[in-house]
Amino acid sequence: MNGIVDRLIGLIAAKGIRQYGGERVSQCEHALQCAFLAEREGVPETVVTAALLHDIGHLLHEAGEGLALRSINDRHEELGAEYLLGVFGRAVAEPVRLHVAAKRYLCATSPGYFGCLSAASVRSLELQGGPFNADEGAAFRSIPFAEQAVRIRLWDDAAKLPGRETPPIKHYRATLLAALTG
Repeated sequence: MNGIVDRLIGLIAAKGIRQYGGERVSQCEHALQCAFLAEREGVPETVVTAALLHDIGHLLHEAGEGLALRSINDRHEELGAEYLLGVFGRAVAEPVRLHVAAKRYLCATSPGYFGCLSAASVRSLELQGGPFNADEGAAFRSIPFAEQAVRIRLWDDAAKLPGRETPPIKHYRATLLAALTG
């Protein structure tokens, strides 16, 4: 299982140099900032791992960069969750799968949240189905791992600062190993 962790770290280091959508940080910087914010709050290793890997689907597909700018929803949350499920289990995969739904939920239920989204996040929200309606929002809260997904979403929104100091990717190797299933 150490091999999969090393492959994930390598993938983030190699493909993570890509720009993160229309943001001013790379995919790697975004992932590290998100994990750093999670780790700083003292959450379990599975949640830090999900925070680090929440956008891994962007690095797994071969469809190129800037898909949202071309009005394409890459469904990175599904691709990432499917990839991670067998390795880390539901405690990591489900928050990854749900982090886009968490944005839709927060837009529908948290006054002022939409106004805090970056332009790139607003653009992707449109492709992802827009804010939930009242029934969708109520249903979302009852889904297992929804709370973790909301936390990851909030860290995601805050993890777009150019030049923010974070530990290097190798710092998270032990966290990833601790989050492995079986």
